[in-house]
Formats: sequence, C-alpha cells, structure tokens
Amino acid sequence: MVALLARLPFRRHDGEASGSVPPGLFAVAAAVAVTVVGLLGLGLAVVVVQTLDPDGGMSTGASAVLAARLWLLAQGGELALLSGPLVLAPLLLTGLLAWGLSWAGRVSVRALDDDAGVRQVLRAAALVVVVHVLLSVLVAMVAGGEGAGLGWTRTLLGCLVLAVLAVGWGARRDSGLVDAALDRLPGVVRPVLRGLLAGLFTAFALGAAVVGIALASDAGGYAAISGTLGGAGAGAVGLLGLGALLLPNAVVAVLGLAAGPGFYVGSGTLVSVHGVTLGAVPALPLLAALPDTQAVPLVAFASQVVPAVAGLVAGLTAGRWFGDADGGSVIAGLAGLLTGSLLGVAVGVLAWAGGGSLGDGALAVVGAPPVATGIAVAAQAGIAAALAAAVSRWRALG
Repeated sequence: MVALLARLPFRRHDGEASGSVPPGLFAVAAAVAVTVVGLLGLGLAVVVVQTLDPDGGMSTGASAVLAARLWLLAQGGELALLSGPLVLAPLLLTGLLAWGLSWAGRVSVRALDDDAGVRQVLRAAALVVVVHVLLSVLVAMVAGGEGAGLGWTRTLLGCLVLAVLAVGWGARRDSGLVDAALDRLPGVVRPVLRGLLAGLFTAFALGAAVVGIALASDAGGYAAISGTLGGAGAGAVGLLGLGALLLPNAVVAVLGLAAGPGFYVGSGTLVSVHGVTLGAVPALPLLAALPDTQAVPLVAFASQVVPAVAGLVAGLTAGRWFGDADGGSVIAGLAGLLTGSLLGVAVGVLAWAGGGSLGDGALAVVGAPPVATGIAVAAQAGIAAALAAAVSRWRALG
C-alpha cells in the first residue's frame, strides 16, 4: 500500500497535480513500520502467553521489555546478564526482520522517479538504514535495566549490518542496479550465484529433516521436558514459541554435525560423528533431539551426505545455467568448485550467526564452530559441485 501511494500525486481542487509526496517520507514511514509492527507482534505474543499463566505471569511492561530484548538479540545484539553475556540470535526472528527491512528497501526505491539514478537509490536506502538504527537505539534504552545491561558496540553493529544487507537486498530488486552490475561481469557469475542459492536451500532443507527425525525419535523426551516445566498452558505455548524461534539455529548446528566438526551445547556437550559427550543442558524441549547416550546415533552418520548432496545440487544448477558463450565443461567445473567454496563460506557465516553464548560459565559456547564448519563444507561441497557442474555442462554440449 505504501508503495502504491508513493506513485500517487496530491491534486488541487481543479484536478491538476500539485506535486508528489517526498520520497524520503515513504522511506521513513517504511522503516518505522517495520520496527513498530515487529515489536507489537512480539509484545502481543508475549502478553498472550502470560495471560495463560495461572499465576498471573509478567506484567505488560515486563512483557514489552522482553519483546525488546528478543528484538535486539535477533539483530545480533548482546545482553549483559549477571551470569555473563547472552549472545544468541533467534534466527527465525532474524529472518522475519530481514524480510521486513527488505520490504522497506523496496518501498524506498519505488517511491523514487522512474529515471532515478544511483545516488538517489543509495540515498533512499541509506535513509531507511539510518532510521532503523536510530529506532534500535531507542529500543535498546527500553531493553536495559532490571539486571540486564547491553553490549552497545555489538548491538549497534549488528543492527547496522543487518539493515545494510537486508535493505540493500530489497532496494536492488526494484532499482535494477544489481542486474546492471552483473551484466558487466563475466557470464559465469549468474550461474554461480544461482547454484549457491540452490545449494544453500538444499543444505538447509536436509538439515531441517535431520532435526525433525531426531525430535520424532524422542517425542517422549520432548513431552517429558515440557511437562516438568511450570506455567501449564503458558509454559507449553511459550516453550513451543521459543523452540520455533530457535529451530533454524538447530538446523545450522546440524550442518556442523554433517560437515564433521559437530556442535556444542556448552562446554560439557559435544555432538559429532566422531563421538558424543553429554553434559548438563538447559531444560528446553527442542534439546530433546540430542542423543540420550554416548553412542553416535544413526541419523548423525546419515547426515554426512548433506554437504555432498548440497554441492551436487549447487553444481547441477550452475552447470545448467551456463550459456553458449560461458565456456565448456572445464570452465563449468571450475565454476562449480567456486560455487561449493562459496557455499562453505555461507554456511560458516550462518554457523557464526546461529551460535553464541548463554553466559560465561558452562554454556559459554553454543552452536557449531564457524570456521571449521565453513572449511569442511567448502571442501566437500566444492568437490561435488565441480564434478556435477562439469558433467552437467558436458551433457548439455552433447
């Protein structure tokens, strides 16, 4: 609706156009809408959960503070608790926020004239980023206090980086600047990017399947953990919502398991294909997917095919998008190797974003090691993607 209104001029009583709404107004409105709608949705969800608590639950003000803290954590923020730093982004909420900021970037570009240049597009996108960061500062002021401080440097840097990436992604869809830039690069760039996205989606889907199988195999443990926690209906709904927010984090941890390095849930728990070490973990039903014994589960061994399968899909996609002027099977194989390597970089970044710490004690390390996971995925997916791209291109050439 905002994008549509951006195209409509105000008119005088005589029917003649009197000028258009300033494009910057729509950029500001879109940025404000993302924060307001997001916080209202989070706050409403927390309040609804608290109303199910037979003991009354938290007050509305406390629920608003909790929503603000979740909002900052989703952007890579840091909470300084008495037990240590809390740095763990709920990736589902991060994805939803990124989608909203991408929409705001599209609105800011659509409000411009059709002949707007690069400077106008960059100025509109930058305005959205600045407004979002300023609003995040206000939210951070609300989230502080009551035994929780803020790591201002990490919080502000996380807000800025997420806004730049998401708004830039949205702005490029309607501005055409990225397409124009890609046209100036070698033709193999587009197949590589398409292969990267296909491989990343494949890896994520297979990782989600592994998590689902692990949870289904211990459904009794999930129910037992949920039943032992208080709050009756409020506890069950709240834990279900928290599990949903952290489900992408679990998928990223599984990618670390599939690649080889494994993942940590604190210093006492390590799950990898080379062995399992079990220690005390938080009472979160989602963690029922962890093994119950020191033996490596069968699903962990089966998950080792994930990097190779993702690399095959990435290579096949890249090879099929090769044009007549892009080269033969050798060039396609090299492009596949690059695609698989970039897939490893992307998984490493996700492992860094999906991990963190829950204090400075036994849970100071949570998630898959980013560097080791990225290197392992790059090596496995790169070889598979190179072979798949070369064969795909060879078959296309007849």
